[in-house]
Amino acid sequence: MTARPTARARATAVSALLASSLLLVPLAGTAAAQPAQSSPAVPASRADGFDATALERALAEVPDGDVSAALIRVGGRGSWAGSAGVRDLRTGAAALPHARFRAGSTTKVVTAAVVLQLVGEKRVALDAPVSRYLPDLLPPSFTEPPTVRQLLTYTSGLRPGANLGSTTEEMYPHRFETLTPEEVVAASVAQGPAHTPGERQVYGNIHYTVLGMLIEAVTGDSYEHQTAVRVFRPLRMRHTGFPGGPDPRIHGPHNRAYADIGGRTTDVTEWNMSDRWAAGDMISTTADLERMVFGLFGGKLVPRPLLDQMLTVPDVDGATYGMALQRFVVDGREIWGKTGSRPGYHTVLGATRDLSRTVVYSVNAESARDDAFPLVQRFALPAFAG
Repeated sequence: MTARPTARARATAVSALLASSLLLVPLAGTAAAQPAQSSPAVPASRADGFDATALERALAEVPDGDVSAALIRVGGRGSWAGSAGVRDLRTGAAALPHARFRAGSTTKVVTAAVVLQLVGEKRVALDAPVSRYLPDLLPPSFTEPPTVRQLLTYTSGLRPGANLGSTTEEMYPHRFETLTPEEVVAASVAQGPAHTPGERQVYGNIHYTVLGMLIEAVTGDSYEHQTAVRVFRPLRMRHTGFPGGPDPRIHGPHNRAYADIGGRTTDVTEWNMSDRWAAGDMISTTADLERMVFGLFGGKLVPRPLLDQMLTVPDVDGATYGMALQRFVVDGREIWGKTGSRPGYHTVLGATRDLSRTVVYSVNAESARDDAFPLVQRFALPAFAG
């Protein structure tokens, strides 16, 4: 694991750069393959209160023209697990049911948990301005600095930062380039605030990139090490972590990922995602993410009074997110969930507050960064049916 710069170095780098310049809402390959191959699923007789038949049918259709592999785990009252598809379109080898994958924005759940732990330790105050912890972060144009709570709930007013493209096709030629979190944040704050903090909820990576910097400033340690000692190790998430800086590889067993680039099915497995950092650079497995869901909602990661705040949507018109997680209702059930989308990889985790039902999936799909509702509808919603 590559250590990141110190908190002071981060703030100085941002200043220098400035001086020099859902689950129910849309989420902001056909090479020769073997027939779909599924791992044995838990018998439907153990499928208490959800539509296991629909999940089995969804897996039976993989691979198709979009999805090359799918891994699903359902837990709570009754359990079910299955996988289908191919590891590699070129060889047609069966998909690995315990594969590692890019977990995308589910990383934000980890970041929020670490910040709330620091709140519980009284090292961070939710309603303190971020400038208390990162005094050199914001230029004078921010007359009202956002609070830690507003960063956690996507209501900070920060604008999106620098990027290497807005679509997979635009980003693809730059996939081995490095855009540091410092550069991302500097480009954001140089534009000034988009709105008064707390006025609107606008989902985006920038809030959690700044929170990663805050974690480093408060602890004097790297974000990656803090997530390991505070989340991954206590929950025995042995196959979860972050690449070494700009390393574009997924180390360990994984299924290849594909995207449509210029009308061609293109392998996008190797990709430097370091610019997503605390907002979306995590690599994990479905079993590990399931452990995280049970650890979080079971009160092992965040003290329960703070978990209550994490699962509270701010009083802002149109808001649907609490801290990291989004609230929605399926068949009368309140569900809290998070999606993660990177080129070729789409991830979902979701649960009821009482853990009577949980679902985690990873799907390798060309449509991973498009409107992913069809994927959610196929591979997640049946877990909450019935």
